[in-house]
Amino acid sequence: MTTKNLLVELFVEELPPKALRRLGEAFARGIAASLESQGLIAAGAVATPFATPRRLGVHLQDVAARGADRAVEQKLVPVAIGLDASGAPTEVLLKKLAAVGAGPEFVPALRRASDGKKDTLWLDRTEAGATLADALQRAVEDTLRQLPIPKVMTYQLADGWTDVKFVRPAHGLVALHGEDVIAIGALGLDAGRATRGHRFVHPNGPEGAIAIRSADSYAEQLRTDGAVIASFDERRAAIEQGLTAKADAEGLTAVRDEALLDEVTALVELPNVLCCSFDAEFLTVPQECLILTMKQNQKYFPLLDAAGKLTNRFLLVSNIAPADPSAVIEGNERVVRPRLADAKFFFDQDRKHTLESRLPRLAKVVYHNRLGSQLQRVDRVRRIARAIGELLAARGHGEPDLAAGAERAAELAKADLSTEMVGEFPELQGVMGGYYARNDREPEAIAVAIEDHYKPRFAGDELPRNTIGLCCALADKLETLVGMFGIGSTPTGDKDPFALRRHALGVIRMLVERELPLDLDELVAIAVQAFGAGEDAVEITDPAAALGDFVFERLANAMRDENYSPQEVAAVVALRPQRLAEVRRRLAAVHAFQALPDAAALAAANKRIGNILKKSAPPAEVPVRDELLQEDAERALAAALRGVRENAEPKVAAGDYEAALAACATLRAPVDTFFEAVMVNAEDEALRHNRLALLAALHGLMNRVADLSQLA
Repeated sequence: MTTKNLLVELFVEELPPKALRRLGEAFARGIAASLESQGLIAAGAVATPFATPRRLGVHLQDVAARGADRAVEQKLVPVAIGLDASGAPTEVLLKKLAAVGAGPEFVPALRRASDGKKDTLWLDRTEAGATLADALQRAVEDTLRQLPIPKVMTYQLADGWTDVKFVRPAHGLVALHGEDVIAIGALGLDAGRATRGHRFVHPNGPEGAIAIRSADSYAEQLRTDGAVIASFDERRAAIEQGLTAKADAEGLTAVRDEALLDEVTALVELPNVLCCSFDAEFLTVPQECLILTMKQNQKYFPLLDAAGKLTNRFLLVSNIAPADPSAVIEGNERVVRPRLADAKFFFDQDRKHTLESRLPRLAKVVYHNRLGSQLQRVDRVRRIARAIGELLAARGHGEPDLAAGAERAAELAKADLSTEMVGEFPELQGVMGGYYARNDREPEAIAVAIEDHYKPRFAGDELPRNTIGLCCALADKLETLVGMFGIGSTPTGDKDPFALRRHALGVIRMLVERELPLDLDELVAIAVQAFGAGEDAVEITDPAAALGDFVFERLANAMRDENYSPQEVAAVVALRPQRLAEVRRRLAAVHAFQALPDAAALAAANKRIGNILKKSAPPAEVPVRDELLQEDAERALAAALRGVRENAEPKVAAGDYEAALAACATLRAPVDTFFEAVMVNAEDEALRHNRLALLAALHGLMNRVADLSQLA
């Protein structure tokens, strides 16, 4: 079958830049998938997406002009319903045939076969392959309907009556199979071969048309005749290369921001990287403020020196490349000055008031209508942070005055929410609090803790740098988790408006990675108590059970991501160890245990014991009585159990979980002998209870580190 390459391009008004890459990929993927399903291209055919501010396109290799014919098997009706006693077709059969586009003449050729339940009539026929025009029409329509459009726009066609819904008004459609135009239409447009180049530097003038010769000449013609790099990835690579080259020439490094790079790539068709500067006087403003305003408002790439400090140089990506770029550079330098001046003004104004003096303003800021104001929240976080600091200091983890430092940092941590700078740039909350704390001559440890108390903000983010910061960050996240769970505001499906999953993962990471000697249940209890303390107490339902389930579910997911097997993770998490700092050691011990030759048999025996105890648990707190051990096998197991307990218990207490499990592995032989020689459910009640008590003691010892039955 003869094939040619195919090009489809939709020319539109400026597309939303933050969605362009996703739209371009979805456009190419949708058309390719549809043509493949209709038999016009082979599976895995090369599809090259194109996406610029004003176009979406795709180039597909080896596209057939017509799909291959295919045999179609169509189920009709049961024989008993379709044919009467004489074998003539019934009205039901004739209507069914008409519904599938067949007439009475097909009756003699119908095939009889069972559908798995009853004898049925089947229609076998050959269906002609779809033409490229029909298949592409369907592909384009389906793809446009399914594009991930952030917000649909309604506009009118030139007739003044017809409404069209799309992301932006469309003005051109190109569909070429080799050199031939494919007659399709979409969004009120008929396909042709004409597109347009760069809006400003097109060789034929603004909006000059370009006649695309063939599907394969598209990208090159746009580049040479239209001053447009059609490929999103090529433009992005060109911008990256230009940024690196310009930064290297200055002996500096451009701030790396993947999202900004994508957005700038979506704003230009012919990227040209230029170097600009601003007045050095603005460097007295915290560099986070300047960097954010340059990136967020101007789409610039700030330049840093070798020490990571902001310089007064920045890079811009222009959409034009004039021989003399001085006008472009001067224009951008003039535009950025008011932005930086605003940041300096906010910074100077904010420093006129201390963080502590700003606290009363938080009483007017609603945190949650059922949980009170931000000031009430600050009081709760302060109490929780102090209690955590006291626990850590008492357990030798942190300086003696840790509690006072944690309380002070937590008290001031939210004060920057009422500053001008954070009002303009909410992303800087915490960061600005640290700067203003230093301005107020608070200790450096307090300032660092205020900066860090939102950490970790996302997966892979760094943890708070000091112990005071850990106390504040834990308190902040625990207050949110306990409060929201306490009023029943929990995540559902993919909806998590208060980022509770992220908060739970943050708590897990801090406890696990910093190996903090804190128990989850005691932390939750501290937070619950904080809601009932003080003059502004808030009534909540104790969320310990539901919140525990939530945290351990997140913990299991996190540990599986660290390449532990699902069985190993399930074994450890099943015990719900409250000290999360021990989880990794428990997992490592279980992993080592599984490599022992007796592990599989012991896991199976553990599961068997668990099932026995579920059905016939011994009376509570019944000890094993030696005088009731009648069989040699049960006496041997009891003796072995005592010896292993004396060996394993100190190791569990010391956190040497691997050695404890290795000691338990020696129980395999007496356990196997016990089950071979001893009837657990003896008729004598005392004897039966004693044997169940022995199994319960064995089960408890074997499962001190993890639930070994999960490994069976």
